[in-house]
Amino acid sequence: MGEVEYCQVTTTTDSRQAADGLARGAVLARVAACGQVVGPIASTYWWQGQVETAEEWLVVFKTTLTRYADLEAYIRANHTYEVPEVLCTPVLAGNRAYLDWLSAETRPEPTQP
Repeated sequence: MGEVEYCQVTTTTDSRQAADGLARGAVLARVAACGQVVGPIASTYWWQGQVETAEEWLVVFKTTLTRYADLEAYIRANHTYEVPEVLCTPVLAGNRAYLDWLSAETRPEPTQP
């Protein structure tokens, strides 16, 4: 294992439709090779001085560390929450063929002349 090149990024949202939209949009923008939606899940958290409980959907994105900043910007610009969760977890190792695919699918599109 060498330097970290890949990561998983997670966020949660309040509806399946919003989660699906974030996943699809990130893949179309090539800031993530994959977006997986899990849910519903039950979340308990502090918000504005009170403990809240909500049904949410978890979105797990697969990307490269070099594309993380663009993915975070995409999530923040397209999320419905005032303060969206955006957590980046490094991937230390993985199937080389999968990681190569991940790299290929997150390359920015060439600019048109």
